[in-house]
Amino acid sequence: MSSNLLVNPALVDWNGHHGLPRFDQVKDEDFAPGFDAALAAHEAEIDAIANNPEESTFTNTVVALETAGDALSRVSALFWGKAGAHTNENIQALEREIAPKMSRHYSKIGMNAALFARIDTLWDNRKELGLTLEEERVLERHWKGFVKAGAKLAKAEQERLADINEKLAGLGAKFGQNVLGDEKSWSLKLSDEAELGGLPAFLRDAMASAARERGEADGYMVTLSRSIIEPFLTFSTRRDLREQAFRAWAARGQNGGETDNLGIVRETLAMRAEKAKLLGYENFAAYKLDNTMAKTSDAVNTLLRQVWDKARSKALEEEASLGGLIAEEGKNHEVMPWDWRYYAEKLRQRTFDFSETELKPYLQLEKIIEACFDVAERLFGIKAVEVKGVSAYHPDVRVFEIRDRDGSLKALFLGDYFARSSKRSGAWMNSLQSQHKLPLKNGATGELPIIYNVCNFAKPAEGKPALLSIDDARTLFHEFGHALHGMLSDVTYPSVSGTGVSRDFVELPSQLYEHWLTVPEILEKYAVHYETGKPMPKALLDKVLAARTFNAGFATVEFTSSALVDMAFHTRGAIEDPMAVQKEVLDEIGMPASIVMRHATPHFQHVFSGDGYSAGYYSYMWSEVLDADAFSAFEETGNAFDPVMARKLKNNIYSVGGSIDPEETYKAFRGKLPDPKAMLKKKGLAMVEELSGSDA
Repeated sequence: MSSNLLVNPALVDWNGHHGLPRFDQVKDEDFAPGFDAALAAHEAEIDAIANNPEESTFTNTVVALETAGDALSRVSALFWGKAGAHTNENIQALEREIAPKMSRHYSKIGMNAALFARIDTLWDNRKELGLTLEEERVLERHWKGFVKAGAKLAKAEQERLADINEKLAGLGAKFGQNVLGDEKSWSLKLSDEAELGGLPAFLRDAMASAARERGEADGYMVTLSRSIIEPFLTFSTRRDLREQAFRAWAARGQNGGETDNLGIVRETLAMRAEKAKLLGYENFAAYKLDNTMAKTSDAVNTLLRQVWDKARSKALEEEASLGGLIAEEGKNHEVMPWDWRYYAEKLRQRTFDFSETELKPYLQLEKIIEACFDVAERLFGIKAVEVKGVSAYHPDVRVFEIRDRDGSLKALFLGDYFARSSKRSGAWMNSLQSQHKLPLKNGATGELPIIYNVCNFAKPAEGKPALLSIDDARTLFHEFGHALHGMLSDVTYPSVSGTGVSRDFVELPSQLYEHWLTVPEILEKYAVHYETGKPMPKALLDKVLAARTFNAGFATVEFTSSALVDMAFHTRGAIEDPMAVQKEVLDEIGMPASIVMRHATPHFQHVFSGDGYSAGYYSYMWSEVLDADAFSAFEETGNAFDPVMARKLKNNIYSVGGSIDPEETYKAFRGKLPDPKAMLKKKGLAMVEELSGSDA
């Protein structure tokens, strides 16, 4: 491919630092010809495997599939990384073109009769092949993937399924772009002191920086970046401005015009329902839950409703307390969604005698990054070494070498921490290159994982440190937990590497890692004041730890309502009015008027910007049941860094990827599967008598 003069070799010949791409040598206009050449090369490789005259073997079929498409993987990794974290109009236009083209390409592979016949033969004879456990899992993944891609359907049904998949890919790309469009187009400029009432210095600095980024020479800008909008809603004394900002935040994707997502949602749900029926599933949830730990929508809804009832009761108690604060001020309005964070912060200050403003100077981004790395070194023996002067896809992105105990290079890690208008909201982990041990065409054996984290923290003013909220710090730990899942991977085959696990298991390594943020010895070492360098006073530290379950009802209601709506959408057929269904579900469960879904349907990117978490948003809570129980294993030893448990954690959770069934690998670590009690306790939602009862 690199010999084609129309194609920039830097797309696929990654010869930067330890095999990093040379981002500085790739231009936007390189991607279209790069995709064309890579797709053609992959198609030729697939044809060679499918039409191999030799009898099908694991090596000439499955291993060949595992290593095919390297050029396409590389071009895709660069392109989709940029589309999410540093996009522009050219990239977005190409994204709308490439998403359906890629879908059509993979549909053609999945419906290749000759290729499936080779896989099917291996599957039928798998017991006689002498495969390792990992190889059995890899074969199963390929066989099920072909079946879910329509390999067993009649030709006409295959063509319809390919049409559906292509259309869904385009709809998902447009959905995400619409949300980003609404986020970029809205801002609220503030200038006089009356408009800035209650806003602490760290937030004013972030808002001033946002104003400069948007071309304003002075003033302060409220944007819909979570790192600005949430603290604004928390601290602003101007209820009218809070309402204005909140309504804009809640209305993303539902503003009419070109960026409105309601039509996309309707069409997406109809096509997903048709796809499930074509493949023989009762509904799309049944299709997505096949091959997960939960297995059925009934199991998912049972967990969600069990948690919902407790969370709603807790949230109503919290709402009553906030209403009391409003009454104390001599006001008589109800607690509305734009009031909750503001009065919750006041209640936290009263209850625990500290404020986020008091806490934030101790949570420097730089120190929390160091804390992340230190925990990984204590648990897993790896060390992060920053490399200066290596270009990435944006000047803010930092590059680290991850080295093992013996000094050998284990992985490369890129950290992209600050919000910008070219980046979609949220936080995520992804890989440019996954770990595996297969021989490559260039003579090398295996590949080094190249993993990156993307966050959206408010960028500070020039010369000032970035200060985080406790939620920001948890997000950083969460995403680095995902990164560790990719970087500690130790498998042979790329399809089961790192995060190549079931959707409701993939959040375990990330959510579990969050627990170490609030281990006292970590906070004592890294929560130091940005001006004085002094550690957080023990009295404040104790208050922070005591307040871990504060506002838990609100947070759990936000999440669980979203998960219940997601499941309702995907256990039904086509839905003419998605917003009516959202309202129906929320009315049925008794959603408090003072709280909204964490992700309302028109901007629910987990579910509609692609189908990654469709019928799967519950998985955060499913994994939370696992992570609460898993951390209890360390607590039971009395040592958060117990070396025996850390070794079992690495060997059975972080390094095995999808090479072992998730239930089996969890039991190998913990000795048993968990029930929800530890999770309910962690959230502060369980009664004492519930925790003392027998295991379910």
